[in-house]
Amino acid sequence: MTAFRATTIWTFLNRLKIVLDVASALEYLHYGYSTTIMHCDIKPSNVLLNESMVAHLSDFGIAKLLGEGQSLMLTQILTIIGYMAPDYGSEGKRSRKGDVYSFGILLMETSTRKKPMDEIFSWGHELKAVGWRFDIVEVVDSNLLQQKEMHFAEME
Repeated sequence: MTAFRATTIWTFLNRLKIVLDVASALEYLHYGYSTTIMHCDIKPSNVLLNESMVAHLSDFGIAKLLGEGQSLMLTQILTIIGYMAPDYGSEGKRSRKGDVYSFGILLMETSTRKKPMDEIFSWGHELKAVGWRFDIVEVVDSNLLQQKEMHFAEME
């Protein structure tokens, strides 16, 4: 298996398949057992691709089990700051929502080929749809736009 690199040039369909595989893995962790399993460290380097391009979530070193109605406070910050939910960084709380937030950052990185700490996102520590002030064409990976143009040119 090889590590997924969001900064690699992938086709749109490859990117979509990878993020759908990761979403499926998260759904299984969060809802597939009576006890919730939180990964706590969703980032591209923890996504491995097999020879068939199937994505597998890896590195459960800081994963946590959380029973119904429980909350979790951690005193150590063990995840990479750019992928960490704001409430985890400020309050040390972990929840399914934190994994979903990190997955959103993974989606952003996959579609833009930019790291979450890239200067284009320097307008704030929290990535909120309300704060988005860019034209989508400015931030989306230009290779995706070129692929779209090639696809439509082939159809003509």
